[in-house]
Order: sequence, then structure tokens, then C-alpha cells
Amino acid sequence: MSAPHAILSNRLAAARPSATGAVSELARRLAAEGRSIISLSEGELDFDTPAHIQYAAIKGIIGGQTRYTSVGGTPALKAAIQRKFRDDNDLDYQPSEIIAATGAKQLLFNALLATLNQGDEALVIAPFWVSYTEMVQIADGTPVVITPPAGDHFKLTPDLLAAHITPNTRWLILNAPCNPSGALYSREELAALADVVRKHPRILVLSDDIYEKILYEGSFTSFAQAAPDLKDRVLTINGVSKSHAMTGWRLGYAGGPAWLIKGMELLQSQSTSNPSSVSQAAATAALDGPQEFLDDWRDRLRVRRDTALSILAQTPLLSISRPPAAFYLFADCGKAIGLRTPQGQVIGSDLDLARYLLEEAGVAVVPGTAFGLAPYLRLAFALSDERLKLACERIVAACGQLAKA
Repeated sequence: MSAPHAILSNRLAAARPSATGAVSELARRLAAEGRSIISLSEGELDFDTPAHIQYAAIKGIIGGQTRYTSVGGTPALKAAIQRKFRDDNDLDYQPSEIIAATGAKQLLFNALLATLNQGDEALVIAPFWVSYTEMVQIADGTPVVITPPAGDHFKLTPDLLAAHITPNTRWLILNAPCNPSGALYSREELAALADVVRKHPRILVLSDDIYEKILYEGSFTSFAQAAPDLKDRVLTINGVSKSHAMTGWRLGYAGGPAWLIKGMELLQSQSTSNPSSVSQAAATAALDGPQEFLDDWRDRLRVRRDTALSILAQTPLLSISRPPAAFYLFADCGKAIGLRTPQGQVIGSDLDLARYLLEEAGVAVVPGTAFGLAPYLRLAFALSDERLKLACERIVAACGQLAKA
């Protein structure tokens, strides 16, 4: 029997470790043992943080920006966030409607903690980023997973949304461009979803726009931009992690109604307090500084995406739609289920296939089960051209070794 001090709270009993983190950790362990491992599991760019942002951080340190700041961010950073929302998204937020935090992840968590009570529901669209459902459950809410048809990158339709709304629905969590599917919604598609939300005054919309800048085809529209009359019911979350290769800087920001921002700031004041002052200096430069490098990054990522698709098309076991945004391929691996490995093991799930690819091919991918949809694999193509090409060739070769049971 466990000692009393070893018993965790009930809310933690409902949470599971991040599957993406678990795969990455196993890949690192095998690499430490001397295995040649290529990871397609982590959601970060391989590019360096642009130099002007690095220099802004150094300047901030030298200038003494190393102390506590206001909980929700410095005036300079909030002003930069205001300009970003206004110039890129046609959204006007006052400083009281803006908050910065230790990554977009903290903002998501704080928003759910600030608004969910037991019995409240949050609508989550599968495939979904792995932490959405876990965060909802830790916040005592109930995640309600909606799984659209596979066509058009699993995009939510108005009819499907309306069918899942109940009197307990509190949030619609919308991530576009989507991790892992790459789904991108048009202004018209968002406006149609807004028509449904408009009929239910209790529902809030969490618009996770973190991949806004990683587009290859089409154009980006934020939810509140498509439905300006609903702006006071929308929390728009973004950050510099994906757009400016700043995952380790841990800086996200959000705009939303003042009452919600105030609640999120209260939670933040009692947990982490302000985000890193140095990261705030860097993020201010990221938002206000030159953005031309993004065109080059997108071009390079587009080439990587198309190269990976071309190589992976050589195996009939994977079916992949071309994503218009983000830097992931979401591969249907249903044809591999039931096949046998050279060691005689049967591939019974996408989890089995992911482990086989890691152990046999030395390539780390994330099973779709982690994103609420199986059997699929998520492959991140944000790594060097040479290693991406080698990883895809290894996957094709390993798939070629699977045989009928």
C-alpha cells in the first residue's frame, strides 16, 4: 500500500504524459546508446533564432532588463503585440486585453483553469494537439472530441459543430493551421462556424494561431477576424516559438476580453509570475523587427515537405495528403496494420508501427493515437534536407520489410 504522502491529486490521475515528449525521450535514449536516430517527432524548426532577436536579448541583459516585470508583460512587449494583432489580423486590443506568458501552452492552460468548472465541456477537433484534452481534464472539464471526415484535412463543418453543442459546452478549441493535420480554414469557413457559435452565448472560442506564419498555400484568417462581432468571446493565442524559431525562449501571448485576461493574469501571478524578462525583450524585437526571413524559411520548408511526400509515396503503406500549412505530415498507416515485422511481430496499431520504425529504421515519429486519431503517424519535416531525405528513405525501406501475417 502506498504511503499517504505518495498519493497524487485526483486531477493528476486523469492526465497522461505527453506522447510527443515520450517518443522524443525514447529516441534520445537510443541515440545515447550509440544508435543512429533521426527524430521526426518534435515540433520545432531547425533554424537558428534570427540574429537581430538574439542581439535584442543581449542588449536587454546589458541594459539591466533582468528583473521582475509586470505579470502580463512589459509595456513595450504589449505595445508590440498590439501592433502585431492590428497589422496582421485587423484586431484591436487594449493593453488590459493582452497578456504574455511562458509560452502559448501556459496561456491555454490558464484560460481553461480560469473558466472551466466540473461538468463544463470543451469541444476539441481530432486530430488535435496532444495537450488540449489533458489540459481540459486537469481543469476539471470534460473534453468532447469531434472527428470530422478525413477529407480536406479533417476540417470542422458547421453541421458537425452544431451536433456536438450541449448546454454544458463552454469552449470550442480551434487550432488552425492545425498540428498535426496542417488544416487551414478560409475566412468563409470560419464565418460559417461563427454562425453556429453566435447562437450559443455561453460558448467561448479558443483560437490557437501559433502556426499562423507557416503557410505554403492559401492565406490565414484568425477566427475573431472572420467574426468581429464575436471578438469579446474569443481568446486569440499566438507566440514566437514556431514563427521565429524561439521554442526555448518560452514566450507566448494572447488577446481576449479583459475579464478573461484578468483571470488568467491572476492565475499567472500565483504560479510563474511574469515570463522571462530577457525573452520579453527578444519577443519585442521579433514582433517589431524585420520579417523577410520568413519568406526564405517558408520556401525551404515547402521544398522539404514536397521532398518528403515524394519519397514516402514510394511505399503503398502510407497515404498522405499535402498539408497547406504547419510543418507536419499526417500519414494514414492503416495498410500496415496486421502486417508482420522481420522479427515476426504483428503490427497491431500505429503505436506498434512507430516503435518498429524507431527500433528498425532509427526514425522517431509520433503515433496518431496521441492526437486522438488512429491509425496515423505524424512526421515533422522541420529538419535539414539531408537528414529528412535519409529518414524518409529509411521509413520506406522499413515498410518494405513488412509482410502479411
